[in-house]
Amino acid sequence: MTQTNLELDAIVIGGGFGGCYALHRLRQLGLSTKLLEAGSGFGGVWYWNQYPGARVDSEMPSYQFNIPAVWKDWHWSERFPGDEEVRRYFEHVDRVLELSKDTFFNTVVSGCRFDSVSGLWTVHTETGLKATCKYVTAATGSSYKKYFPAYPGLDRYEGLLVHSAAYPDDLDIAGKKVGVVGNGASGLQIVQELAKKDCELTVFIRTPCFAIPMRQRKIGPEESEMMKGYYDAIFDRCYKSTSGFPHNTKFQSARIAAPEERKALFDELWRRGGYSFLLSNYYDFLLDEEANTIFYEYWAQQVRARMTDHEKMNLVAPLRQNHWVGTKRPSLEQDYYEMIDRQNVVLHDLKKAPIIEFDTSGAVTAEGRRDLDVVIFATGYDAVTGSLLDLGIEDQNKVPLSEKWKEGIKTHLGMMIPDTPNLFLVYGPQAPTSLANGPPFIEMEVDWICRAIAKMRDEGLASVAPTAEAAEEWKEEVYRVSENTLYPKTDSWYMGSNIPGKRREPLVYLGGMPRWWKKCNDGLESWEGFDTRTF
Repeated sequence: MTQTNLELDAIVIGGGFGGCYALHRLRQLGLSTKLLEAGSGFGGVWYWNQYPGARVDSEMPSYQFNIPAVWKDWHWSERFPGDEEVRRYFEHVDRVLELSKDTFFNTVVSGCRFDSVSGLWTVHTETGLKATCKYVTAATGSSYKKYFPAYPGLDRYEGLLVHSAAYPDDLDIAGKKVGVVGNGASGLQIVQELAKKDCELTVFIRTPCFAIPMRQRKIGPEESEMMKGYYDAIFDRCYKSTSGFPHNTKFQSARIAAPEERKALFDELWRRGGYSFLLSNYYDFLLDEEANTIFYEYWAQQVRARMTDHEKMNLVAPLRQNHWVGTKRPSLEQDYYEMIDRQNVVLHDLKKAPIIEFDTSGAVTAEGRRDLDVVIFATGYDAVTGSLLDLGIEDQNKVPLSEKWKEGIKTHLGMMIPDTPNLFLVYGPQAPTSLANGPPFIEMEVDWICRAIAKMRDEGLASVAPTAEAAEEWKEEVYRVSENTLYPKTDSWYMGSNIPGKRREPLVYLGGMPRWWKKCNDGLESWEGFDTRTF
């Protein structure tokens, strides 16, 4: 380990969309800035997730940076690019913006401490690097800290254990018995691919995923180039929409619409594919139980028509609704329901027969043992807050962030934390974050951070931090909006309930991007809700 001491204006933590854009924009402000990244390359979640079938759920061209120098010479080859193409995109971003020259890779942050006397942050890493700076931007994302279920006996299991975010390049499953635990986006994509292989696949399902057709297709260079003539309109629509997507919206209740009208719209959006079925549909399916059930019944009919095994279809798409549509992360699929209908795939109902423990040869359930050569945990992450809490952040009073948030998350606008001057959050808790299209939303956050820093410089301010009162009011807003939806009625990582022992609370602001953005701009106008200090 070598000791490296840096004196900088700003540090950015994380090399995904948020970190890359933050480094780019902070340098444009003239700030000496370095980026610290745990992996050996850029991409964030797309660097770590290299499992079979890993693919973007947001369609192009809206899932990319709105930086002309970057997009002018880049052509996406698919409507929904795979992980390899996204990593090539980040390599392209690096070349165009020259990010690597200011980046420390394979660098894990272990401590971030604010010194009230100097007004500076000190950032420590596991590799011995130490940096002092005025501004810290934590762009650690929602999906970095892997979650492994603590099943008894896992240490005795003699097969191969794999997490979806650390999938081996050389994993050969031919002729093997493979188990997949987890039924979210990564679990669906893995199962969708492995079911085609020569293997016996067991899919352990607690709550069936809600998946809608992706309608994947190739995009040629000519079409890609033509679409660039509309990029300004597409990105502008993303910034102004509720969810950061450019989709059409329909401000009509599903309950009011006539059945034949609903059927016609549902059929049209189902054929269109992608998130059109949710984002361009009747607005109230996440607000009203009756409307949600209307959506569910249509979805279940469509799914069941694609399967032949009645026992399987009754598990993944039962006629009687057992979860609220959209309150867990919806997924896009290509042939998932046909694949789980295959004879080499067994669906195991964890509610009926939970996993009790693991032994040397596999999983022991309430119905008996299932021998497994490979177990793949597609069990997700300690989402949104997990990676932030691992940074060792201490505020101006030397209080760790883990202690500050022990009784619940408190931020102002999801952007800053009380008593924690000049530390900014990107894609963090209590902002639209995981329910928004990532890149456009991230650009808005980082642009706000840069405007705040520029305003500080113009006004001769040494530090800015939100007041405790403003954070409390924002927390009440986050809760109030959440309680007017169906989200709190479902256990999901949106509510922090996927991690045993984690406090159950809304991790994401559900009021939409325009409402959040107005409050961000209002606060920046007069520093309302912030404590400011001069030099």
